[in-house]
Amino acid sequence: MMATAMHDQSSAQSGRDGWASRVLVREMWATLAIIAMWVAVLFVGVYGGDATFQSVDSSSSTIPSGVLVALFAAIGTGSVAKRVFGRTSE
Repeated sequence: MMATAMHDQSSAQSGRDGWASRVLVREMWATLAIIAMWVAVLFVGVYGGDATFQSVDSSSSTIPSGVLVALFAAIGTGSVAKRVFGRTSE
């Protein structure tokens, strides 16, 4: 009787450990962060305006603001990927 009670408790705890271990995985959160960055690039590319730069000699340059956001998203993606998915030399 005691062995079955112990077995039931351990299976209930392992179910919670399995759920918690799936939710608290670093790789999952890193993947979601990278996806969020590139979804932001998508929305800025579709709905964002242009970045206009004026020079001292009255010339101007115009680029889509999505290009700037994509630059920072690429830097962020590389940083997150290196930190989470990079190899560790132990």
